[in-house]
Amino acid sequence: MRPGVIACSPDTPLSEVAETMCSRHVHALAVAGVAGPAAIIISDLDVIGALATADDLAVHQVAMTEAVTAPRDAPLREAAQVMAEHGVSHLIVLDEANGRPVGVLSTTDILAAYSAAAHRPTSA
Repeated sequence: MRPGVIACSPDTPLSEVAETMCSRHVHALAVAGVAGPAAIIISDLDVIGALATADDLAVHQVAMTEAVTAPRDAPLREAAQVMAEHGVSHLIVLDEANGRPVGVLSTTDILAAYSAAAHRPTSA
């Protein structure tokens, strides 16, 4: 999980979204103020799709994905299953105690953990 949630407003131009994604090395941003602190996500593919058909638009003019969430203590296998079931590449990770977003888990995070586990020496 990457701690913290990087967000933008619905009025943010896609050029700024692209700049933030590149400078922060992320593939999605939460869209704040739509229906809660992180209810909607705009992904790099949303931006690419919009730029293929129009000039610089604002975030609210682009089809976005409803955020899917998981508790911080969810096992990676469970998180992967949720991603697969919902067809998403990012989960907003929530604090179990207060339900607030504490980070983002991406498919790349899961792949890194899977790879590390596969290469860990086994006990004899």
